[in-house]
This record gives sequence, C-alpha cells and structure tokens, in this order.
Amino acid sequence: MESCEHLQNAVEPRPKPRTEGCEECLATGERWVELRLCLICGHVGCCDSSPGKHATAHFDQTHHEVMKSFEPGDTWGWCYVHERMLGPLSPAR
Repeated sequence: MESCEHLQNAVEPRPKPRTEGCEECLATGERWVELRLCLICGHVGCCDSSPGKHATAHFDQTHHEVMKSFEPGDTWGWCYVHERMLGPLSPAR
C-alpha cells in the first residue's frame, strides 16, 4: 500500500465518527455491507458494495479526498482522487 499527499488534509487526531453506522442508511433504513470513515470530517458512509454507496457519494458532494475502512482491525485507507489504497493507517476502532 502507499501514501498520498491528500493525507495532509486529514484531521489530526483522526476525526471522531459522527455515527456508528452509515449516516444515510441509518436515516433511511437501508442496509450496508461495510463502512468507511471520512478522514476530513468524520462522516461514516457505506462502501461501494452497499446499495447506497454513501461513502463515494460523500466524496462526490464534499470532495473530501481520503477515507479509511471503519471495520474493526482494518488499517487501509483510500484516496478518491488517485484511486489508490493507502496504509497502513491507525485502526478505525
């Protein structure tokens, strides 16, 4: 895995998750597959394998470039701009 200059935009310390599940799915009653944490604002969204694809939708709306897996024990992240995996990053939980 790699690093990326967009990690400079990530908030330190890591932002606290705003919810324990996908914000949009919780509001609408949808289900998600896996979760992603925005490293800029703490938004929790569902992955692209989920029907809502809310993590990518969050990037499309906000242009917050970097996220990390919000799954227990995962240490990888993603840069939406360069479409590349990042890591290892500190665990999400």
